[in-house]
Amino acid sequence: MSNTVRENHFDVVIAGGGAAGIGLAASLRSRDESLKIAIIEPSDHHFYQPSWTLVGGGAFNVKSSKRLTKTVIPHGVTWLQDAIINFNPEANNLILKQGKTVAYEFLAVATGIKTDWDAIPGLKETIGKNGVTSNYSYEYAPYTWELVRNLKSGVALFTQPPLPFKCPGAPQKAMYLSCFEWEKQGRLKNIKIELNNAGSTLFAVADFVPALMDYVKRYNATLNFNCNLISINGEKKTANFEVKDGEGKISQIEKSFDMLHVVPPQSPQECLKNSPISNAGGWVDVNQSTLQHLKYCNIFALGDCCSSPNSKTVAAARKQIVVVAENLLAVRVNKPMPLNYDGYGSCPLTVERGKIVLAEFGFGGKIIPTFPWLINPLKATKLAWILKKNILPWLYWNAMLKGKEWLARPSGN
Repeated sequence: MSNTVRENHFDVVIAGGGAAGIGLAASLRSRDESLKIAIIEPSDHHFYQPSWTLVGGGAFNVKSSKRLTKTVIPHGVTWLQDAIINFNPEANNLILKQGKTVAYEFLAVATGIKTDWDAIPGLKETIGKNGVTSNYSYEYAPYTWELVRNLKSGVALFTQPPLPFKCPGAPQKAMYLSCFEWEKQGRLKNIKIELNNAGSTLFAVADFVPALMDYVKRYNATLNFNCNLISINGEKKTANFEVKDGEGKISQIEKSFDMLHVVPPQSPQECLKNSPISNAGGWVDVNQSTLQHLKYCNIFALGDCCSSPNSKTVAAARKQIVVVAENLLAVRVNKPMPLNYDGYGSCPLTVERGKIVLAEFGFGGKIIPTFPWLINPLKATKLAWILKKNILPWLYWNAMLKGKEWLARPSGN
């Protein structure tokens, strides 16, 4: 075997250097330092994306959410700064954009989800100006706060696309934090607020809806369900929506706005679409409990790219990391996989600056609170706000990305 072949062959290749990929690399290294691990990630920077909702609400410095990728790659792990263009599971290798072939014994896919700014005509041309913003971007989240501070009266529209997308509660969190500021400034009565939701419910887990509805009523916000944003004219400050009525009939309606917060549609990464490791939808086809691929036993997937029907959140990835690390290492030595993922996801629903409904749930909408004796999961609490704003960012950078797994083991294991 040539030196080049040896250099490009790894015990574990991790496709993607986001939260799930970096966290898994650190987790594996903490269990076995002898592993030869590579992370494939093209981006120069790594982001703590859950903070961007707080940035849009004026409660977090956006610069604190960004670090150089090279500073978060775990010690002893090889970083291949490139993009994947093709998976070849039959040969246990993959092809990179720059032409390199990388071989593996085991593959963990953590490529995340693509934020598609081109999916809504007019969005890319007007985002960041003309009152159009999004907390789904490091670049534009500060503009949300600028718009909120400057809006004295008018119409504020908030949109939510069809699932799947990262953090299903984020569209309404942007609305609540904006409303809280307008309420504090005495402007709320002069602003018409709408949440235009392509789905049919405010939140998928019904137990959390009553607490959220208290704030919808407090802020006098209008909820429009089955109402999906399809195009924007930034210069005219108009947005077009596709609306489905109770009989399933679809019509279009144009709405004027002074502020428009958009959640862009999201989809699998291009390298996974039509890939031999993905299902028809483009998601890596795994067993939702073990996170092992349904066809290739030496492939696992975690984070937003996998087919498991959990909520796509960093909190879900944090639990999945432990499952994949232990199951992968067990399979590697021909032992039974010891852990099952319970579908855990967490969505801290920021209903005002200073209070959060800490929604934690698993498969089937089962409530799985981490601190039931401390934080009431069905109420908006100050403690949940402190956890979200002050504790979770520190835990992300100093625990999750460092292989420290406090309270990360799935329940029932």
